Amino acid sequence: MRVVYSLRSRDFDGVAAEAAWAESMGYDGVSTNETAHDSFLPLAVAATSTSRVTLETHVAIAFPRSPMVVAYTARDLQDGSNGRFRLGLGTQVKGHIERRFSTRWTGSAGSRLREYVQSLRAIWDCWDTGSNLEYQGDFYQFSLMTPFFSPGPSEYNPPEVYTAAVNGYNCLVAGEVSDGLMLHSLTSPEYIRQMVKPNVAEGARRAGRNPDDVTIVGGGFIVTGPNQEAIRQQAEETRRRISFYSSTRTYFPVLECHGFEDIGKELHRLSREGKWDEMPALVPDEMLHAFATIGEYDEIAGKFREKYGDLVDEMHFSFDAPTDAEQGQLRRIVRDLQEL
Repeated sequence: MRVVYSLRSRDFDGVAAEAAWAESMGYDGVSTNETAHDSFLPLAVAATSTSRVTLETHVAIAFPRSPMVVAYTARDLQDGSNGRFRLGLGTQVKGHIERRFSTRWTGSAGSRLREYVQSLRAIWDCWDTGSNLEYQGDFYQFSLMTPFFSPGPSEYNPPEVYTAAVNGYNCLVAGEVSDGLMLHSLTSPEYIRQMVKPNVAEGARRAGRNPDDVTIVGGGFIVTGPNQEAIRQQAEETRRRISFYSSTRTYFPVLECHGFEDIGKELHRLSREGKWDEMPALVPDEMLHAFATIGEYDEIAGKFREKYGDLVDEMHFSFDAPTDAEQGQLRRIVRDLQEL
């Protein structure tokens, strides 16, 4: 199993050193998210201090950006990292697309994401082969590429494209067009079995693909530490994050899989009232354990294997390791997870 580290540095001064450290810990990849910072720029810095790990957006928000803009950025990162870039794309939700990014939310997000991936590949193929650019979809149309604006062929393959999904339709889209599917942290083995896997398989069948060719990335929240007190403190932070995500109606299908939909509705109400501090108390231990794998350092890999060993191909795992002893433990955990 591949194990990917999520970069935490909030400024460029720390990115290069953190990425190099993650590589030295044995990680297979480093990733960025797109919350309060851009997801692409830190990876350009990380490329300068690493030589082995993949560099991944997990995820870049697709719809506020033209596929052409993303095609150029992804191509530059792929070439600049000697072929180590992986493009992870997500749709976000309508409120953020319209009110935070001030861009249009049109039609079905899944259908639009399908075209987004297809158009990216059409653009890259145009550059690599010199063929005419001709992509005509319902949401995106591309028909102009002159030699002056084409970077020409790359010595590397086009970046792999992974798409994020929660609902069944977007899982189906991933099965149709994506190299991999990135699951949200708010997931569970039951949800993967009941919703994710069947829809990925159906999407792959429609496209004439083998479902096994679609890499599944996920595994929920990981709560670990050197002792039970450290675990208890981290579990409370995870409870807070679960309450935040569970208040978003887009994620209600995951809650419904476990009978937690009433909790989700109450969390949604509190979030609309701005009562964020009251929300974690609504998450019972049963809900915490449904979405998190919990155990001490020496047992966390085994517990993850029990829950997700046959369901995912890659997972994200990060924690602070300020001392030499903890860094040694981290290397062992990463190695144990990779051997699953």
